[in-house]
Amino acid sequence: MSERVLLAGCGDLGLRVARQLLARGDQVWALRRSVVTVEGDGIHWLHGDLGRPDSLRSLPQDITQLVYLPAPDKGRPEARGEAAYRNLFVDGLRHVLSALDVASLRRVLFVSSSAVYGEHTGAWVDECTPENPLGFNGAVLLEAERWLARQPLPSVVLRLAGLYGPGRVQLIERLREGKVHVPRDTTHWSNRIHIDDAAVAVAHLLALREPLPLYLGVDDTPLPLDVLYDALAARLGAPLPSSGPAPAGVGSKRLSNARLRASGFVPQWPDARAGYAGLLDN
Repeated sequence: MSERVLLAGCGDLGLRVARQLLARGDQVWALRRSVVTVEGDGIHWLHGDLGRPDSLRSLPQDITQLVYLPAPDKGRPEARGEAAYRNLFVDGLRHVLSALDVASLRRVLFVSSSAVYGEHTGAWVDECTPENPLGFNGAVLLEAERWLARQPLPSVVLRLAGLYGPGRVQLIERLREGKVHVPRDTTHWSNRIHIDDAAVAVAHLLALREPLPLYLGVDDTPLPLDVLYDALAARLGAPLPSSGPAPAGVGSKRLSNARLRASGFVPQWPDARAGYAGLLDN
């Protein structure tokens, strides 16, 4: 049975999710602040602002699945502040659900972040680990997660690790320019997931008959930051990054994808070193 899916927020990740859903016969509506339609892409494009309920009055009814995956506007620095985050992730989620016929909704999937976790000094973290966000971004996302969990709707949260993939080349450029530093005196663990694998994970969870309420979206291989960056620098023929402090506000932890794996998900890129190598080869 095909689904009628609304993607609330449809940037790079959303477009990849849309292609996954269309390929299996679902109908897809995509809501964005600014719409650039591509003729023949199969997506029903909608224009609206998640922070303005009046712009959401014409959302299609009989939507059976909602995927909430907006992203702050990188071109507007003020959009990355705490108030803007809350408006986007907490208020926006409420606005969309208020505008939809929730009686027809069979599933809401909220794309969150591993930023809800804190500092774990390299320990393993899974869905049972207590949250303790280090920054307002993680705190706001956790607030949205908890609000959604209290609603009388079937919902799933997918907490994604750091995304990388086509078009996300800032790290590559900084390595080439010698502007990257890594901690070398102590191990700082990093976690990644290729954006194509993240899109597959979203589509996979929408198709599960009885999903659990929470999953971590991450590849198979947590890596010490210096190991990952040194491998990329060697691949680029760039100097190895110099020693420096760990990234601010990002705790050292090893995220486990065991629950997502047990549900049947298999990443195409289980190790970010191979994933980045694939990007560079292309």
